[in-house]
Amino acid sequence: MKKIFLFIIILTSTEALSFEKTTNFTFEKFENAQMNGKTIVINAWNENCMTCAKQSKIFVKAINDFKNVEFLFYEQNKYKEIANALNIKFWTTIVVYKGQIEIVRKIGLTNKEEIYQLIKKGI
Repeated sequence: MKKIFLFIIILTSTEALSFEKTTNFTFEKFENAQMNGKTIVINAWNENCMTCAKQSKIFVKAINDFKNVEFLFYEQNKYKEIANALNIKFWTTIVVYKGQIEIVRKIGLTNKEEIYQLIKKGI
């Protein structure tokens, strides 16, 4: 009985850590958005990060609420060239640009209102 209970706990916690998120960041998309003066939101994430999973749920809503914003996501551990080019050292980092100007950079936010305020700073 203890083994079954332990297995259920492990299975549940593993599912809670993983989430569906893809890397859609390309330097071409980023540069085009910059040249067009768009508001750009970049989010660095990691597959087994609870904070990243919380941010992801907020970004799903934000994409619908901010139609004119370019949202670019990448997995921090797999795409070191993106992290290095943008000087992003930690997953959970959110960076907002307006065109070629970096407006704000924050790490670890999971509150919808705070994340929306960051996005609005670029609009």
